[in-house]
Amino acid sequence: MKTVAYHNLGCKVNSYEMDAMLQSLRQHGYQLVSFEERADIYIVNTCTVTNIADRKSRQMLHRAKKINPEGIVVAVGCYVQSDTQAVEADSAVDLLIGNNRKKDLVEILENYMNGVAQESVIDINHTSEYEEMQITSTAEHTRAYIKIQDGCNQFCTYCMIPYARGRVRRRAKKSVLEEIRGLAAVGYKEFVLTGIHISSYGMEELYSLVQEMDAIKGVERIRLGSLEPRIVTADFAKGMSAITHLCPHFHLSLQSGCDTVLERMNRHYTAEEYLRGVSLLRRFFDNPAVTTDVIVGFPGETEQEFDITRRFVESVGFYEMHIFKYSRRRGTKAAVMPDQVPEDVKTHRSNVLQEIELRDSKAFRASCIGRSAEVLFEEKKISGDKEYWIGHTREYVKVACEAQDKMLENQLVTGKISGFLQDDILMMV
Repeated sequence: MKTVAYHNLGCKVNSYEMDAMLQSLRQHGYQLVSFEERADIYIVNTCTVTNIADRKSRQMLHRAKKINPEGIVVAVGCYVQSDTQAVEADSAVDLLIGNNRKKDLVEILENYMNGVAQESVIDINHTSEYEEMQITSTAEHTRAYIKIQDGCNQFCTYCMIPYARGRVRRRAKKSVLEEIRGLAAVGYKEFVLTGIHISSYGMEELYSLVQEMDAIKGVERIRLGSLEPRIVTADFAKGMSAITHLCPHFHLSLQSGCDTVLERMNRHYTAEEYLRGVSLLRRFFDNPAVTTDVIVGFPGETEQEFDITRRFVESVGFYEMHIFKYSRRRGTKAAVMPDQVPEDVKTHRSNVLQEIELRDSKAFRASCIGRSAEVLFEEKKISGDKEYWIGHTREYVKVACEAQDKMLENQLVTGKISGFLQDDILMMV
């Protein structure tokens, strides 16, 4: 029996695909071991979203070859797809597998071991085929991420993902529902729809999918992955608010609250349109959690433009913000734009928004105190001298409950939120 060590980098889509690849390896008799162990085969599912991600991918590939120079090191995914020649030239890598070939991992690997050459990196930018993969379990025991589409047509000026993932391909609804039925039957209660750009699934199609998910026995919660602001129309918000198991937790990508910066980023909305989407969600949902991503220090961002973004995020009052300092990505239009912002300025701007994020996030959690909430408990943790079950509300607020010999894993419990256990954890009584 051959042993396989693995390491995953990057997003939730990569995690889903890694789960599917590992499942296929187990089904074909391979034994999975820790990445730090000496193994026959090492698989690194790579990421290329930033230059740092490329570097981390290379580091893990070289670490694998160092652990076992005789082992087969397999580079898989986005870094392979975006810079194939560089990966081919890397002496630490024995086998390359690009995107849209992950489902064929075992076949490609066994052909390689038998000395049979096979195309393993396709021209991702000229395929309309969705790579069909399915999972029957995940590393988590309560929540499953479900991939519903791949690719992106947006071409933001800072992003390499359309080149690494190709054009938009949509997974068939029948396949998605089949996978969810299987996972729900073995006890998964919460499902998160994910993809590279799930808004491109289509507003009506996404609504129809969620409606049908809602009727599946065992599905207790449905979450949507990152959405584009323009998908949130009155019809979308009203329709989604009527779906029983849809969680009032929405991640709307912002990146900047300043229209001139959004235009340079090639984002396809204005700050006013974004705010309209948030307002619609708050009209149709009771106290929804709205989260976002913001990039500071984009090329040419002036103090005045940053101040517009600062005032914008303060006016919205997000539950959480993921704040990123712009990272110059070789091969993108933004990398060669004039007026690159100095690193110390980016750091200062990031710190300013982090302070707002901490304040607004705590305020949103505080707004839950005194309310009744449904919590899906996931794991035990020790805080101080006590043991607690930890889980999340429908709004994705973390909540604790004293263990007291209770078995609450993967159980939904409704109770009153009494206050804070820690700055980022509320207490249920």
